[in-house]
Amino acid sequence: MAKDDRYERGAAMLEKVYAGDVKAPPKGAMDFSDLMVENLFAEVWTREALSIRDRRLILLGVIGALGEKDTFAIQAKATLKNEELTPEQLREVVIMLANYAGYPRAAGVLGIVEQQIAAHGKAKEKEKGKPKPE
Repeated sequence: MAKDDRYERGAAMLEKVYAGDVKAPPKGAMDFSDLMVENLFAEVWTREALSIRDRRLILLGVIGALGEKDTFAIQAKATLKNEELTPEQLREVVIMLANYAGYPRAAGVLGIVEQQIAAHGKAKEKEKGKPKPE
């Protein structure tokens, strides 16, 4: 497969994974982003053995255990927006983190989870009030 095909496939998967909130930078902008799009998103996230939801659960565990709060917030928002996890399931992730990665790590992302759940709820309510396109 040509590199251009991999980049396009990766860019499409990146947008899908992040529910349209994160876009791939223009090809050639940085070697780092080109490699990320072509390898991580075109080759890893597209594999069939695990669903996007499964991969997201693994990622939430890893970044939660590492204490990566900003990345956890992005992932929590995307998992709710893509309807991969319910708010209750996302809270359960934090409970698992507390017991396996430690309470300080889990406490660090608990507030983030609640913020994302609240924001998601507000966005859904706002959508309900919009007239449907014809």
